[in-house]
Amino acid sequence: MASAALDGPAGAAPARRNADVGAWLAVAAGTLGALMATLDISIVNSALPTIQGELGATGTEGAWVATAYLVAEIVIIPLSAWLERMFGLRTFLLIAVTLFTIFSVICGLSNSLGMMVVGRIGQGFTGGALIPTAQTIIAQRLPRHQQSIGTAAFGIVAILGPLLGPLVGGWLAENVSWHYAFFLNVPISGILLTLLLVGLPHQKARLELFKEADWFGIAGLALGLGGLTVFLEEGAREEWFASELIRYMAATSVLGFGLLFWGQFTARRPVIKLSLLLDRQFGAVATMGVALGVVLYGTSYAIPQFLAAIADYNALQSGKVVLLSGIPSILMMPFVPILIKRVDIRLAVGFGMLAMGLSAWMETELTIQSTGGQFTDSQLLRGVGTILGMLFLSQACVQSVPPEDAGDASGLFNAMRNLGGSFALAGISILQQNRLWLHSRRLEEALNANDPAVQDYVSGMNHMLGSAEAGIRMIGQSVQGQALVMTYNDIFFAMSMVTVLVFPLVFLLKPLPKDASPGAMH
Repeated sequence: MASAALDGPAGAAPARRNADVGAWLAVAAGTLGALMATLDISIVNSALPTIQGELGATGTEGAWVATAYLVAEIVIIPLSAWLERMFGLRTFLLIAVTLFTIFSVICGLSNSLGMMVVGRIGQGFTGGALIPTAQTIIAQRLPRHQQSIGTAAFGIVAILGPLLGPLVGGWLAENVSWHYAFFLNVPISGILLTLLLVGLPHQKARLELFKEADWFGIAGLALGLGGLTVFLEEGAREEWFASELIRYMAATSVLGFGLLFWGQFTARRPVIKLSLLLDRQFGAVATMGVALGVVLYGTSYAIPQFLAAIADYNALQSGKVVLLSGIPSILMMPFVPILIKRVDIRLAVGFGMLAMGLSAWMETELTIQSTGGQFTDSQLLRGVGTILGMLFLSQACVQSVPPEDAGDASGLFNAMRNLGGSFALAGISILQQNRLWLHSRRLEEALNANDPAVQDYVSGMNHMLGSAEAGIRMIGQSVQGQALVMTYNDIFFAMSMVTVLVFPLVFLLKPLPKDASPGAMH
């Protein structure tokens, strides 16, 4: 009788338990950590020309500042679930946030490219852990009927973080100093540590799991991706296999991937369950995730570089242009549950991938007079494509595998997307070097010293400046400027072709269940 009285009238459904304050503080901590981590992916992009100048790095070397973070994230994301089980969620996050803060300070104090890259690798390893664990907090601390609120908050953060990064970094670079793009993490980390201590309960560590780790896979993942990245980034500059460094990196990459595959057959629980890629649908989702990463991270890196070099934009102005693609994402976010239930995944992903490809293709007709306004339409279109692509592919990656493999699938999908970003930055570096040289030579060959127009121009400069050499120098600068514009047109064209190549994979997708709920995105 007493029990019936507590439960209410006979036959009435029991009252749903809502999350307490501690649970919401934990969710706030997870969301804030994810924001900090995703923000730092791109916070250097608009300020990179300034950073390169102060560190004495070239444009291709400067790409390492962005690439190092992405590659480190690829390694840590699949390891996060294991590390969380071994240390306990709160202890693991406290360690990750503390180390992330230390590496952020190292980046802010950097006076050389090497020191900066070391700091960015450390940031990627520790910051990357804050993203999947945020999804874990939502799943563990919120009752099912309130998880959509946490998921929506995380979705906004996951999309806005990389877009706000160039704006925040640009504002700090122009009004304070680029160093504070990294020092900004110190007070945020202080708030985050407090929220973690209050909102998450302590869990006993299970250090015995240390012995069960897939150490071959862990070492292979780090060596394989690290060696491949150096191979791609430095290959063109070092004349590929003519360089001892490139030969060594190629061997390192082969050894690393060999160890990774060895771990697949010998470990009880591989660091990355590559066998999931053999599933037709998940393999298609992961491949399109790579293409999504290529366009998403590639354009957010290339646009600020173009605007700084050609339009003489400062870091803040470039950041505002990059942020434009976040407007459609924010406007569409409230309609996420309806879209998932009403729109066929093949239609949504197909439109999203085409929008991403078209947005990059729209940037293939840049000229020496192009400014930020040239990117407005393409950035808005890219925002629509990003949310459709990320939203539905994130759902499909979990729905295409058995429930017990959902965590591995999510980690692998996120790693594949970051791998696409790493490939994009390496590809941009290669294209910048090769195509800039090619276009410069072709333009120079088209200029005949006996051409009356060339002679008149040099004579005019001689009359105006009192020196024929000044006219020749101005011709050289004009050639380099035009060659650089043509190179960026090639870069955006290459990114648009990536989406065209993977588009047929859309037809391998299966419709989502009608009761699917919005999944967290990163």
